[in-house]
Amino acid sequence: MPSMEFDTRLNRIGDLVDANAEKLKNDIALAYHEYGFKNTFAQFRDICRQVAKGLMALGIRRGDHIAVWANNLPEWVYTQFGSAMAGAVLVTVNTNFRAFELEYLLDQSDTTTLIMTHGVREPGEYIRILRRVCPEMDQCEPGALKIEKLPFLKNIVLLGQDPVAGTLTWQQMLEMGNRISDAALDERADSIAPDDVTMIQYTSGTTGYPKGVMLTHRNLIGNARSMAEIMALTPDDNLCIPVPFFHCFGCVIGTMCCSVSGATMAPVTSFRPEVVLDTVDALKCTALHGVPTMFIAELEAMDEKQYDTSRLRTGVMAGSTCPVEVMKGVMEKMGAQELTIVYGQTESSPGITQTRRNDSLEIRTETVGRALPNVELKIVDTLTGETLPPGKTGELCSRGYHIMKGYYKMPDKTKETIDSDGWLHTGDLASMDENGNCIIQGRLKDMIIRGGENIYPREIEEFLYTHPVVQDVQVVGIPDEKYGEEVAAFIQTRNGKTSSEEEIRKFCKDRISFHKIPRHIYFVNEFPTTASGKIQKFKLREMATPDDDTAEP
Repeated sequence: MPSMEFDTRLNRIGDLVDANAEKLKNDIALAYHEYGFKNTFAQFRDICRQVAKGLMALGIRRGDHIAVWANNLPEWVYTQFGSAMAGAVLVTVNTNFRAFELEYLLDQSDTTTLIMTHGVREPGEYIRILRRVCPEMDQCEPGALKIEKLPFLKNIVLLGQDPVAGTLTWQQMLEMGNRISDAALDERADSIAPDDVTMIQYTSGTTGYPKGVMLTHRNLIGNARSMAEIMALTPDDNLCIPVPFFHCFGCVIGTMCCSVSGATMAPVTSFRPEVVLDTVDALKCTALHGVPTMFIAELEAMDEKQYDTSRLRTGVMAGSTCPVEVMKGVMEKMGAQELTIVYGQTESSPGITQTRRNDSLEIRTETVGRALPNVELKIVDTLTGETLPPGKTGELCSRGYHIMKGYYKMPDKTKETIDSDGWLHTGDLASMDENGNCIIQGRLKDMIIRGGENIYPREIEEFLYTHPVVQDVQVVGIPDEKYGEEVAAFIQTRNGKTSSEEEIRKFCKDRISFHKIPRHIYFVNEFPTTASGKIQKFKLREMATPDDDTAEP
């Protein structure tokens, strides 16, 4: 295959699609092993253009908001790139959302068009939820919705062939696109500016209502380009993407990294370790993304069945702390010797730091690497705001091209997060070594203060990972009358092995400081997670009951 140079002049997503179709016309852009189909870059461009024209035929103007509520289906990818070509703003919807959350997002985002699947877990589940939010839809003409609570919403487009009152099918939308000329689409595409918002992603909302993070073409392309360069992605690479598209991990570190590098996108519709490994095997994937819990499940699946992962070279592990043993397993058992760690957040498009392909195992498991190119970092004192020297712990702040445009319709929240000098305050506690590698200690709000002592959960988690029966562990602080907070550890054991509170505490004794030894120990079968795989520590705190050291999420 031809080599791919990163053209820094391409700062609009549509331009990337067009350039790939010209340079890599017959190479594979998108491959779904589950469905047995592949798109060349030329075919992919043509489909995305048709989607863009379909959206324009629905009345979508430049800057209008369209939401996508589906798992990692092919139409999600086409909509991501097609909406960008049409100058629309893609609003990503968490697949776990239910009526209250969906109504809030559609209302707060001023969404005009909702593209959705019938359901993810069971047939028709999303339709039932939608009818609770939009009870008038059955009496409305498709394309002319009048929803009292959602005055902006005019169109609902359903993926699949089964029609539902008040909605259009995906195919109908594509056919409507025939009314729009190529010249009209080109004129629309030419009007788009690199600093136009092209995506809004909603934060998890663990504190207050979710906030819509506005990301531009320049944000996403620049961030993807930096991460793809670090992974050395080229048209020779096939990237398996099992992480959700509605999260930046899937639609930036995944699909956008492929777009800027010419690599093949190889998505998995919904995470199942066997399907991921089948995809890696069948498509000879050279790169794989995932959160640690995904890689843990994949390694366990490899114990049950043989898969060929010998071509795996790189990828990204992100979302939470990377246990040493998991990284070793991915490198040695799966073959991904150049696997990288990315740290960031939605507000930074999302990458801020990344380990490099030749970094040591120690750097890849004890740090989250150093700043991406053209990204500024500093660690500041949480009280004074003073910049701290290497080795000192404070809040990590970042500045550069990758910082969001702001929170949609929330200027006050934006000012709280981005200061007057352009620094994004991440809310994460971190330190930096002499080489610029960052060590994330946890969220400011996750730091445990026990009797005046600051305790960082990650330090205890890393220690407990060394216990032979501990597969995964999460540490949180829970209220205590005497000390203010006490340490609680939630432990998942390996392959059905058992342990006890007494054994764990004995393991800790004389090996870590007394005040860091977990006062409460819970053995769990699984952890509460977001749809993107991040463990929800606030739910663990809610589960903790000081008088009963067992928990079942």
